[in-house]
Amino acid sequence: MICTTWPALALGFAVGCGSSAPAVTSSPTSPGDPAQQGCSRTSVGLTPLSDLAGTYQGEGGGLYPGGLSALPAFHLAEGLARARAIAPLDAAGRPSASGSYVFVSIGMSNTTQEFSTFKPMADGDGSRDSRLVVVDGAQGGVTAADWSNPGCPCWSQVTSRLQSAGVTAAQVATAWIKLADRQPSEGWPGHAEKLRDNIVRVLQLLPARFPNLKLAYLSSRIYAGYATSTLNPEPYAYQSGFSVRWTIQEQLRGGLRYDGPSPASPWLAWGPYLWADGLTPRSDGLTWSCSEFQSDGTHPATSGRQKVAMRLLDFVRTDPTAREWYLARP
Repeated sequence: MICTTWPALALGFAVGCGSSAPAVTSSPTSPGDPAQQGCSRTSVGLTPLSDLAGTYQGEGGGLYPGGLSALPAFHLAEGLARARAIAPLDAAGRPSASGSYVFVSIGMSNTTQEFSTFKPMADGDGSRDSRLVVVDGAQGGVTAADWSNPGCPCWSQVTSRLQSAGVTAAQVATAWIKLADRQPSEGWPGHAEKLRDNIVRVLQLLPARFPNLKLAYLSSRIYAGYATSTLNPEPYAYQSGFSVRWTIQEQLRGGLRYDGPSPASPWLAWGPYLWADGLTPRSDGLTWSCSEFQSDGTHPATSGRQKVAMRLLDFVRTDPTAREWYLARP
């Protein structure tokens, strides 16, 4: 993975540098309880948002409002229009048949570990549009709070990585954003609201940095029940799903405007939803075993990275908006 050299990040995420499910109304045992840490914690008793028919702390299930896990029709139509308008650009961001367009990642160490596994898969995918350039902008140790600071060196690092890939910020058209904060300690809903606010601030920085960014796909954390530290354990990983949902919901309600000459944000939707309750299968079969994590129970091991990367690859191939810009066009 790629670690930052920013001293303030030393304590960050970098490694070595329709169901009848019962309502869930309370948090699991304290994440700081040693008896509830490590590989023995194969479940925290929570229901994935995509399967939640009851409530969690008064919040209903679903990835989108109304308990749904599909985009509202009006927002999907807007996303499709924007996706179909994506075209190759030259270095200055002008339409060019010989140009490129970029899919970039933004996030912390888990994000860069997962996206750097996805990149060679996408690069070798014969169905990918050859004009699409995949660039991993995510960085170890850089949290949502850090990314929300316009002066964060992480932004210069993204520029550098784009340059190394032979593209520019003006060619960035789509993004995968997966953010978290280090060592959360607030009770519900304090941490989830704080993370939402940081995600919103990051999104508001993007139009100026990437003037041709059309679409951004958000994901929340993977399971953290095996965590052996307070870096970002449960229930915070689970609760980050609400942070993402609230962010997208704000745009659906008319905030975070994505159209017009001075947009406040790119168009937003969920990317792959990655949380499952340990070894308890989600409705689509997703589980997380301890062997898919490194020894800290927080960062994915090789097999965990591959699992996320494959889900992201399936997403860009099949999502109605993503496949418009990812797949080769006739």
